[in-house]
Amino acid sequence: MQSDTLPKTDTIEIVANGEALLVPAGSTLAALLAQLELDPARVAIEFDRRIVRRPQWDSTTLAAGSQVEIVQFVGGG
Repeated sequence: MQSDTLPKTDTIEIVANGEALLVPAGSTLAALLAQLELDPARVAIEFDRRIVRRPQWDSTTLAAGSQVEIVQFVGGG
């Protein structure tokens, strides 16, 4: 047994804002926002080229190869 081996976890690779990202298998858009530490009240999400409304974030499951674009709203003054 090697001490440098990591425990096996089921992850999938998605593309978020143009960059490859590993997420737990079965993750939703809401879980992705939590993983990225983004405030859900300040973002809009495009998932596989379609806008997903906030009420569907908890039920929209990511799959390997999913394309996600997250736009953050920034206030100014």
